[in-house]
Amino acid sequence: MGALIGLFIISLWLFHLVYLLFNESLTLSTPMSYVHLALQGYLTTGLFITAHDAMHGTVSRVRWLNHAIGFVACFLFAAMSYKRLRLNHFKHHEAPASETDPDFNVHSQNFFVWFGSFIWRYKTWAQIVVMASLYNLFEYGLGIPEMRIWLFWVLPCIWGALQLFYFGTYLPHRLPQTPDMTPHSARSQTRNHPWAMLSCYFFGYHWEHHHSPKTEWWNLWKIKDELVR
Repeated sequence: MGALIGLFIISLWLFHLVYLLFNESLTLSTPMSYVHLALQGYLTTGLFITAHDAMHGTVSRVRWLNHAIGFVACFLFAAMSYKRLRLNHFKHHEAPASETDPDFNVHSQNFFVWFGSFIWRYKTWAQIVVMASLYNLFEYGLGIPEMRIWLFWVLPCIWGALQLFYFGTYLPHRLPQTPDMTPHSARSQTRNHPWAMLSCYFFGYHWEHHHSPKTEWWNLWKIKDELVR
Protein backbone atom coordinates (compact mmCIF):
# COMPACT_ATOMS: atom_id res chain seq x y z
CA MET A 1 0.00 0.00 0.00
CA GLY A 2 2.70 2.48 1.01
CA ALA A 3 4.81 1.78 -2.07
CA LEU A 4 1.80 2.30 -4.35
CA ILE A 5 0.92 5.61 -2.67
CA GLY A 6 4.53 6.76 -2.80
CA LEU A 7 4.92 5.83 -6.47
CA PHE A 8 1.59 7.49 -7.27
CA ILE A 9 2.71 10.80 -5.73
CA ILE A 10 6.08 10.62 -7.51
CA SER A 11 4.44 9.81 -10.86
CA LEU A 12 1.79 12.50 -10.50
CA TRP A 13 4.44 15.09 -9.61
CA LEU A 14 6.60 14.10 -12.58
CA PHE A 15 3.83 13.97 -15.18
CA HIS A 16 2.36 17.25 -13.97
CA LEU A 17 5.78 18.92 -14.13
CA VAL A 18 6.35 17.75 -17.72
CA TYR A 19 2.88 18.99 -18.67
CA LEU A 20 3.54 22.40 -17.12
CA LEU A 21 7.00 22.90 -18.58
CA PHE A 22 5.92 22.10 -22.13
CA ASN A 23 2.42 23.58 -22.15
CA GLU A 24 2.92 26.88 -23.97
CA SER A 25 -0.64 28.00 -23.23
CA LEU A 26 0.28 28.54 -19.59
CA THR A 27 1.76 32.01 -19.08
CA LEU A 28 2.07 34.54 -16.27
CA SER A 29 -1.22 36.11 -17.42
CA THR A 30 -3.11 32.80 -17.38
CA PRO A 31 -5.10 32.36 -14.13
CA MET A 32 -4.90 28.56 -14.43
CA SER A 33 -1.11 28.84 -14.22
CA TYR A 34 -1.41 29.74 -10.55
CA VAL A 35 -3.83 26.90 -9.87
CA HIS A 36 -1.25 24.56 -11.38
CA LEU A 37 1.49 26.24 -9.35
CA ALA A 38 -0.44 25.57 -6.15
CA LEU A 39 -1.05 21.95 -7.15
CA GLN A 40 2.59 21.40 -8.06
CA GLY A 41 3.67 22.96 -4.78
CA TYR A 42 1.37 20.58 -2.91
CA LEU A 43 2.68 17.59 -4.86
CA THR A 44 6.25 18.71 -4.13
CA THR A 45 5.39 18.65 -0.43
CA GLY A 46 4.09 15.13 -1.03
CA LEU A 47 7.50 14.09 -2.32
CA PHE A 48 9.09 14.97 0.99
CA ILE A 49 6.29 13.33 2.97
CA THR A 50 6.95 10.17 0.97
CA ALA A 51 10.70 10.40 1.67
CA HIS A 52 9.94 11.03 5.34
CA ASP A 53 7.85 7.89 5.61
CA ALA A 54 10.63 5.94 3.89
CA MET A 55 13.04 7.17 6.59
CA HIS A 56 10.77 5.47 9.12
CA GLY A 57 10.55 2.33 6.99
CA THR A 58 6.81 2.61 6.40
CA VAL A 59 6.69 2.94 2.60
CA SER A 60 7.48 -0.73 2.02
CA ARG A 61 8.43 -3.75 4.12
CA VAL A 62 10.94 -4.57 1.39
CA ARG A 63 13.94 -2.65 2.66
CA TRP A 64 15.60 -1.88 -0.67
CA LEU A 65 12.31 -0.77 -2.23
CA ASN A 66 11.45 1.39 0.77
CA HIS A 67 14.77 3.27 0.62
CA ALA A 68 14.77 3.40 -3.20
CA ILE A 69 11.42 5.21 -3.19
CA GLY A 70 12.65 7.49 -0.43
CA PHE A 71 15.83 8.27 -2.33
CA VAL A 72 13.96 9.08 -5.55
CA ALA A 73 11.39 11.24 -3.75
CA CYS A 74 14.19 13.10 -1.97
CA PHE A 75 16.13 13.61 -5.20
CA LEU A 76 13.09 15.00 -7.00
CA PHE A 77 12.55 17.34 -4.05
CA ALA A 78 15.37 19.71 -5.02
CA ALA A 79 18.06 16.99 -5.21
CA MET A 80 18.26 16.67 -1.43
CA SER A 81 20.41 14.06 0.28
CA TYR A 82 18.24 11.22 1.56
CA LYS A 83 21.14 9.89 3.66
CA ARG A 84 21.69 13.23 5.43
CA LEU A 85 17.99 13.79 6.00
CA ARG A 86 17.51 10.30 7.41
CA LEU A 87 20.46 10.61 9.79
CA ASN A 88 19.31 13.99 11.13
CA HIS A 89 15.67 12.97 11.31
CA PHE A 90 16.42 10.21 13.77
CA LYS A 91 18.41 12.68 15.85
CA HIS A 92 15.37 14.94 15.79
CA HIS A 93 13.17 12.13 17.13
CA GLU A 94 15.67 11.26 19.86
CA ALA A 95 15.49 14.72 21.46
CA PRO A 96 13.06 17.08 19.70
CA ALA A 97 13.37 20.82 20.33
CA SER A 98 16.66 20.41 22.20
CA GLU A 99 20.27 21.47 21.64
CA THR A 100 21.00 18.13 19.96
CA ASP A 101 18.01 18.40 17.60
CA PRO A 102 19.46 19.36 14.17
CA ASP A 103 16.07 20.74 13.08
CA PHE A 104 15.71 23.09 16.05
CA ASN A 105 17.22 26.57 16.24
CA VAL A 106 18.37 27.15 19.80
CA HIS A 107 19.56 30.69 18.99
CA SER A 108 16.44 32.18 17.42
CA GLN A 109 12.74 31.43 17.20
CA ASN A 110 12.27 33.96 14.42
CA PHE A 111 10.56 32.16 11.54
CA PHE A 112 12.87 33.44 8.79
CA VAL A 113 16.09 32.99 10.76
CA TRP A 114 15.09 29.47 11.73
CA PHE A 115 13.98 28.61 8.19
CA GLY A 116 17.23 29.96 6.76
CA SER A 117 19.36 27.90 9.14
CA PHE A 118 17.16 24.87 8.44
CA ILE A 119 17.70 25.13 4.67
CA TRP A 120 21.41 25.84 5.05
CA ARG A 121 21.92 22.78 7.23
CA TYR A 122 20.52 20.45 4.58
CA LYS A 123 22.10 21.93 1.46
CA THR A 124 25.00 20.08 -0.16
CA TRP A 125 27.35 21.09 -2.94
CA ALA A 126 26.17 18.08 -4.93
CA GLN A 127 22.61 19.40 -4.63
CA ILE A 128 23.66 22.83 -5.91
CA VAL A 129 25.50 21.32 -8.88
CA VAL A 130 22.58 19.04 -9.78
CA MET A 131 19.99 21.81 -9.52
CA ALA A 132 22.11 24.19 -11.60
CA SER A 133 22.69 21.47 -14.20
CA LEU A 134 18.98 20.68 -14.43
CA TYR A 135 18.15 24.37 -14.73
CA ASN A 136 20.54 24.73 -17.66
CA LEU A 137 19.24 21.52 -19.23
CA PHE A 138 15.68 22.81 -19.06
CA GLU A 139 16.57 26.22 -20.48
CA TYR A 140 19.26 25.49 -23.05
CA GLY A 141 18.84 21.80 -23.76
CA LEU A 142 15.05 21.64 -23.91
CA GLY A 143 14.34 25.27 -24.75
CA ILE A 144 11.94 25.87 -21.85
CA PRO A 145 11.43 29.60 -21.08
CA GLU A 146 12.92 30.74 -17.78
CA MET A 147 9.53 32.04 -16.65
CA ARG A 148 8.06 28.55 -16.82
CA ILE A 149 11.08 26.98 -15.11
CA TRP A 150 10.73 29.40 -12.18
CA LEU A 151 6.95 29.22 -11.99
CA PHE A 152 6.52 25.47 -12.23
CA TRP A 153 9.80 24.01 -10.94
CA VAL A 154 11.67 26.44 -8.70
CA LEU A 155 8.73 28.07 -6.90
CA PRO A 156 7.04 24.72 -6.07
CA CYS A 157 10.30 23.60 -4.42
CA ILE A 158 10.28 26.75 -2.29
CA TRP A 159 6.55 26.27 -1.63
CA GLY A 160 7.12 22.70 -0.46
CA ALA A 161 10.02 23.66 1.80
CA LEU A 162 8.01 26.45 3.43
CA GLN A 163 4.94 24.27 3.88
CA LEU A 164 6.92 21.46 5.47
CA PHE A 165 8.90 23.76 7.71
CA TYR A 166 5.89 25.76 8.89
CA PHE A 167 3.55 22.86 9.63
CA GLY A 168 6.12 20.17 10.43
CA THR A 169 8.81 22.03 12.39
CA TYR A 170 8.00 25.63 13.30
CA LEU A 171 4.43 25.32 14.59
CA PRO A 172 4.93 21.98 16.40
CA HIS A 173 8.25 22.71 18.11
CA ARG A 174 8.59 26.47 18.62
CA LEU A 175 8.93 27.88 22.10
CA PRO A 176 7.47 28.25 24.64
CA GLN A 177 7.02 24.66 25.66
CA THR A 178 3.58 23.93 27.11
CA PRO A 179 2.31 20.99 29.19
CA ASP A 180 0.30 19.55 26.28
CA MET A 181 3.56 19.07 24.36
CA THR A 182 4.98 16.47 26.74
CA PRO A 183 6.64 14.05 26.42
CA HIS A 184 7.51 14.72 22.75
CA SER A 185 8.07 18.49 22.88
CA ALA A 186 5.57 18.76 20.03
CA ARG A 187 2.24 20.44 19.45
CA SER A 188 -0.54 19.13 17.27
CA GLN A 189 -3.08 20.76 15.00
CA THR A 190 -6.64 20.93 16.24
CA ARG A 191 -8.59 17.91 15.04
CA ASN A 192 -9.77 18.78 11.54
CA HIS A 193 -8.96 16.03 9.07
CA PRO A 194 -9.70 17.87 5.78
CA TRP A 195 -7.56 20.84 6.85
CA ALA A 196 -4.82 18.55 8.20
CA MET A 197 -4.65 16.77 4.85
CA LEU A 198 -4.73 19.99 2.83
CA SER A 199 -2.22 21.85 4.98
CA CYS A 200 0.50 19.18 5.06
CA TYR A 201 -0.64 15.58 4.51
CA PHE A 202 -1.65 15.18 8.18
CA PHE A 203 1.90 16.15 9.21
CA GLY A 204 0.41 18.87 11.39
CA TYR A 205 -0.79 16.07 13.66
CA HIS A 206 2.77 16.20 14.84
CA TRP A 207 2.44 15.08 18.45
CA GLU A 208 0.73 12.00 17.07
CA HIS A 209 3.60 11.41 14.65
CA HIS A 210 6.16 11.53 17.48
CA HIS A 211 3.91 9.31 19.57
CA SER A 212 3.65 6.76 16.76
CA PRO A 213 6.46 7.35 14.23
CA LYS A 214 5.77 4.06 12.47
CA THR A 215 2.27 5.18 11.52
CA GLU A 216 2.03 6.09 7.83
CA TRP A 217 1.11 9.69 7.02
CA TRP A 218 -2.28 8.69 5.64
CA ASN A 219 -3.17 6.95 8.91
CA LEU A 220 -2.17 9.72 11.33
CA TRP A 221 -5.78 10.90 11.45
CA LYS A 222 -6.67 7.55 13.08
CA ILE A 223 -4.10 8.15 15.82
CA LYS A 224 -5.60 11.62 16.28
CA ASP A 225 -9.07 10.10 16.70
CA GLU A 226 -7.81 7.48 19.14
CA LEU A 227 -6.05 10.01 21.36
CA VAL A 228 -8.63 12.81 20.95
CA ARG A 229 -6.04 15.55 21.43
